[in-house]
Amino acid sequence: MSIKVKRSRAQPIAQLLTKSGGVGKLMRQSRLIDQAQRHLRAHLPEEMREHIFVGGFSNGRLTLISGQASWLTWLRYEQSRLLSLLHQLPGFEGVTGFTLKVRPVRPIESPKRYTRTLSDDAGKTLAECAKDTDNPALKNALERLASHARSTEPKP
Repeated sequence: MSIKVKRSRAQPIAQLLTKSGGVGKLMRQSRLIDQAQRHLRAHLPEEMREHIFVGGFSNGRLTLISGQASWLTWLRYEQSRLLSLLHQLPGFEGVTGFTLKVRPVRPIESPKRYTRTLSDDAGKTLAECAKDTDNPALKNALERLASHARSTEPKP
């Protein structure tokens, strides 16, 4: 018995994104969900906007997620108005209703930026090492490191 391996060929990213399946379909669905979320949030009361998220789309129903049931109760009463607003967007004519879910929602937090700082003594030591070094790449690296000190001696 032999195993035949099909060789895959590299394809340009534009071709992968425009194909009817796979990554292209996922990207289109992601854009549509983002568009629906922005459109719905624009028509929600100010205090609700940050608490309602579009979670997905399947079987003609758009999933709306919130961390509190009280927000979703209000959405139940406004469902017909929100559906008519959503039908104004191209690509959402087939939405027949909403699936409302209460889920813990964690806001997206950008990672904390770590800034490098060195003591004055460490900066001075690195600057002195850079002066005594003949290798230009090492000298530049040491000078960059020394620049992270709170205050270093001015360069001549």
